[in-house]
Amino acid sequence: MAQQRGYDAIVIGAGVFGAWTAYFLRKSGASVLLLDAYGAANARASSGGESRIIRMGYGADEVYTRWSTNALPKWKELFAQAGRPELFQQTGVLWIAHAGERYAADTMATFERVGVRFEKLASAQLRERYPQIYFEDDCWGVFEPDSGVLMARRAVQTVVEHTEGEGTRYRCEAVRQPEGNQQRLKEIIAADGERFPAANFVFACGAWLPKLFPDVLGSRIFPSRQEVFYFGVPPGDSLFSAPSMPTWLKLKDEFYGMPDIENRGLKIAHDRHGVAVDPDTQSRAPTVEALTLAKEYVARRFPALRDAPVVETRVCQYENTSNGDFLIDRHPAIENVWMVGGGSGHGFKHGPSVGKYVAARVLNGGAVEPRFSLATKQVVQKRAVF
Repeated sequence: MAQQRGYDAIVIGAGVFGAWTAYFLRKSGASVLLLDAYGAANARASSGGESRIIRMGYGADEVYTRWSTNALPKWKELFAQAGRPELFQQTGVLWIAHAGERYAADTMATFERVGVRFEKLASAQLRERYPQIYFEDDCWGVFEPDSGVLMARRAVQTVVEHTEGEGTRYRCEAVRQPEGNQQRLKEIIAADGERFPAANFVFACGAWLPKLFPDVLGSRIFPSRQEVFYFGVPPGDSLFSAPSMPTWLKLKDEFYGMPDIENRGLKIAHDRHGVAVDPDTQSRAPTVEALTLAKEYVARRFPALRDAPVVETRVCQYENTSNGDFLIDRHPAIENVWMVGGGSGHGFKHGPSVGKYVAARVLNGGAVEPRFSLATKQVVQKRAVF
């Protein structure tokens, strides 16, 4: 039995980073155990919920544009193999910019270098194409026609099911904090005392990383509360569904949203970081303040939805690093332990790229991208990746 002789790798955390890491480890021939305390893409996880944007735009930040362009075909390939093509919704993604916004101009320059398809839309073109959205006079847009929405919870669960089918062992199991006074970790111990030995350990636990490694990450990972609202659309009205309505991001306002997908309503969220939270215990009920802000924004940006009812809400969390770069590095004291996280509100789309990158370093070694290193993670937040 694999459990008796030990696994080549144990991945703790079956969110998007952990699931894809297990996928690529198994694809490379490793024996793999995947564990999650609450289950794959559970309601507490940053990878839970129904939908996430997959977009290529990152301003001048070419590394994330390339990772995203590499990730989308992997998502689509897996969904096709699973017979679940609907888990990617090609809504297109619209960046709404104002005059002088450098981020949008840098995004187009990066797209030209990398080879991403896009359209630049003037204010008049935006108003003609999207009459349901209010645009200020100085607005202009960058449209990504090939981008869209991943159906998050089901997407992660599909990755887990696929890698299980390929031989990965998956269990819903909580683990104890590993002891730090050893050069190599020999085993991980479950909450009930069961022991799982392995050659390598990958902790892809999202907002739980600071709890498992308090001395290393307690002051370097910042879980923040994020509230999401779905507004009911008018009966029989297709203007708020794709293809009439794209997924969109408003740079100046820090709001983003998605069209009415699967009849759930127009999704609206504020990208600004909320208060610090504990992912195990934070309240999942929306606040009056966030609801009021969302309603005011919808009334201004989507006039036809001024009196639209809120039909669904969700409270989750971002798992932020100091600047928004991912954390992918070895534990500073335990050489066979890897820490993978720091999705920082933009990581979901990159799951396949992260998983492939981590698996290669766990099995084959190689230098870690300095931006992903523990050494670059500070104890004060100064967000630089959007």
